Amino acid sequence: MTLPSLNLLSQSILSGFFIGGMYGLIGLGLGLSWGLLRQINLAHFGFVFLSAYISYHLATVWGVDPLLMLLVLPPIFFGIGITMQWVLSRFHISPFNSLLVTFGITVMIESLIQYIWTADFRKLQSSYGEEKFKVVGLFVPVPELLTLLLAIFFAFAFWAAMRFTDLGKAMRAMAEDGPIAAAFGINQRLLSLLLSGACVALASVAGVCFALTFTLTPTQIFSWVGVVFAAVMLGGLGSAIGPLVAGIIIGVSEAIAMVLFSPSWAPIVSFSLLILMLLFRPGKA
Repeated sequence: MTLPSLNLLSQSILSGFFIGGMYGLIGLGLGLSWGLLRQINLAHFGFVFLSAYISYHLATVWGVDPLLMLLVLPPIFFGIGITMQWVLSRFHISPFNSLLVTFGITVMIESLIQYIWTADFRKLQSSYGEEKFKVVGLFVPVPELLTLLLAIFFAFAFWAAMRFTDLGKAMRAMAEDGPIAAAFGINQRLLSLLLSGACVALASVAGVCFALTFTLTPTQIFSWVGVVFAAVMLGGLGSAIGPLVAGIIIGVSEAIAMVLFSPSWAPIVSFSLLILMLLFRPGKA
């Protein structure tokens, strides 16, 4: 093993922070849905990529500024999330069945993407997509920095909302004990619709950031499932800040493993951390 230079190691660690921000941004909506709604929503990944492709199309064909999508797409996807939750709630789907149903939705979204945009690789070109600046000898790409800042903003915003607002406290009570919460007048149906809409809206934000940073292909959808699931599990189900912290830990660990060994070591890192957490976490059965 050849030790890398300090500059290369530092740049790799910085890149790990950025990719960890993407893990955390995608994992935020997934973790809230899983922890508070008891739904393992695999469709979350499909919505991320659908948002990414829509951003690509609007920017490429219509010349719309990609950052404008951060204002346009979340309300649309919020409505999609509400509709999906309304349909699922009518059938009283269990957590395991939600995994199967939302997997089917993801496959449908992937097929739709391939039908409209084909399976060819797509790259969103923008005026700032390749922009970067230098800080103490390290290159900072603008899209990756934007992703990390948005991940931090939404993580703390949802943490504050869940902790200090009546709406957030009601959602926590609903997740803790639904029947008791309903007995105290909490409208579980309305809160579930709002939370589902918010989680899918977060997926649309992650999708815009994804399109700015990565080359798109429909088959990538499932390649992100494992590492984001690991970030959500490590960070804690229903936690707002946990997936971001876990995502950054995983991202930095992967970056160090890649620079010290080889890129093929990166997937080993996230799942090794997840297995260790499951084996040694306090209070495990």
